[in-house]
Amino acid sequence: MADRPPSEIARETLKQLTARRLAPTPDHYQALYDEIAGTPSPQPFPEGQLSSIQRVLPGQTPAQKRLLGQFERAIITKDWTSLQSVMVGYANLGLNPAASSKPIETANAPTALGELPAEFAETLARLIDNTLPALGEDDVRVIDMARQLITFLREPAPPAVATTQLMLGNFTYRVSFATEEQAAIRAMLLELLHMVFENIAVLSADDRWLQGQAEALMTASTPPLTLRRLDDVQRRLKDVIFKQTEARARTVEAQEQMKDMLATFIERLALITASSTSYQGTMERCADLIGKANTLEEIAPVLQEVMSATRAMALDSRVTHDELHDLRERTEAKRAEMVKLQEELDRASAQARHDPLTGTLNRKGLDEAMEREIARSRRLGSPLCLALLDLDNFKALNDRVGHAGGDAALVHLAQVTREVMRPQDLLARYGGEEFVLVLPDTTVESGVAAMTRLQRELTTRLFLQGTEKVLITFSAGVAQLQGTESSTDAIIRADQAMYLAKRSGKNRVMAA
Repeated sequence: MADRPPSEIARETLKQLTARRLAPTPDHYQALYDEIAGTPSPQPFPEGQLSSIQRVLPGQTPAQKRLLGQFERAIITKDWTSLQSVMVGYANLGLNPAASSKPIETANAPTALGELPAEFAETLARLIDNTLPALGEDDVRVIDMARQLITFLREPAPPAVATTQLMLGNFTYRVSFATEEQAAIRAMLLELLHMVFENIAVLSADDRWLQGQAEALMTASTPPLTLRRLDDVQRRLKDVIFKQTEARARTVEAQEQMKDMLATFIERLALITASSTSYQGTMERCADLIGKANTLEEIAPVLQEVMSATRAMALDSRVTHDELHDLRERTEAKRAEMVKLQEELDRASAQARHDPLTGTLNRKGLDEAMEREIARSRRLGSPLCLALLDLDNFKALNDRVGHAGGDAALVHLAQVTREVMRPQDLLARYGGEEFVLVLPDTTVESGVAAMTRLQRELTTRLFLQGTEKVLITFSAGVAQLQGTESSTDAIIRADQAMYLAKRSGKNRVMAA
C-alpha cells in the first residue's frame, strides 16, 4: 500500500473517517492516513498531557518536591528515561509512605529510587574534571562529552541513574581511545629521549663524567616516572648540556690556536730554508770567483760580498731565533691557559648537581633538593625526614681492596639504595663515604624502619670485588624536620645520631 499515490490515500482516509464515525480532527485524520499509507509518523511528545499530570502530583514532602522538580525538567527536555525514573520514585514512595513524610536529616540521606545521591554526583563530577588534563586537548569530542556530563551531574536536581549510566558509558568508551593514544605518545617520547641519551653516551666515549651522566639520565627516565624523577632528569640534562658546551668551546679554541701556531712555525721554517738556500748559493758562487781570481784586487770584492752575505745570514738567523723563541713562549702561555681552562671546567663540573662517581646528588644538588622538599613539606603539612649514613670500616676496606675497590663499594651502595628505596626518596653523596637520604612524607619512626630495611637488603647483596665477596654495612642517624628548622640543623642532628650508632657497635640505625 505504500506505493499508492497520496491523493488516493487521502480519499480512502476520508471514507474511513465516515465509515468509523470519527470526528474529522487533525489527530484522527493523521492516524488514519498513516495506517492506510503503512508509514506511521513518530508520535509527538505529550507535553500538554504530562503537564496536566504534573499539576495533580503530590509535592508536600521534600522527597515529593524533589521528584516533582525532576518531572518538570523531564517534560522540558522531553526525556522519557527521566520520566520513567520519576514514576518509579513515586511508586517507591507509595509503597513506603514513611519515607515520604520523613524529613531529610543530612546531605548523605538516601534519595528516591533512580536518583544519584548529590554527594556521589559531585564526586563523579570532580573525578571527571580532574581526569581532563591527563587526556590532552587533541580529542575535542571527549572534552565536550566530559563537560556535558559535569554540567549534568552538577544540576540542582538529583541526576537520574539511568541517564547518568548512559552518559558515563559513552564517555568511558571514548576515554578508552584517548588514554590508549596518550599512553602511546608517552612511550614514544620516552623512546626518543633514550635515543638522545644513548647518542650523548656514544659521542662522549672519551669523557668519563659525561658517560656516567648519560647512564644516569637513562636510568632516571625509565618508568615509572614521577615529577621528582622528571625533575632529576631535567637537572642532569642541564649539567650535561653545560659540560658539553664548555668542552665544545674549549676544543674549538684549542684547534684554532694550534692551527695558528703550526702555520707560523711552517712559515718560519720556510724563511730559514730560503735564507739558507740563498746563502749557500752565494757562498758557492763566491768560492768559484775566488778560485778564478789571480790578483788581490779581484779577491777583495768577493770577500766583501761574502762578509755581507754572512752578516745578512747571521741577522736573519738571529731574527728567526728570536721569533721562534717568542713562538715557544706563546705556546707555553697557551698551554698554561689551557690547563687553567681545564681546571675551571673541572671546578664547574664539581659545582654541578651530581656526583660523577655514584651518580647521586652532590652537596649543591642536595641543597636544592632540600629547599624544594622543605617548602613542599611545610605547604602540605607533611613530615620530612633526613637520614645520614656512613659506611662502616671504610678505611680498612680501602686498605684491603684498594681505592678502586673502595670506589666500587660506594657505587654498589648507591645502586642498592636506589633499588630498595622509594622513587621519591633522594640520595646524595655528602662527602667521602657519607650519604644523605631525603625521605618525603616520612615520620622518624618510619625513617628508622626504612633504614633498617636497607641495611638488611645490603647484607643480602654482597659486593663482589674480583673473586672476593665483601660484606658492606653502614651506620645511620635519622632526624625529622621540626618547625622552622633548617636542613643544616636537621643534618647536624642526624649526624649526632649516626655517631651514637657507630659508638653502639656499628651497623645500627638511631633516631635523633
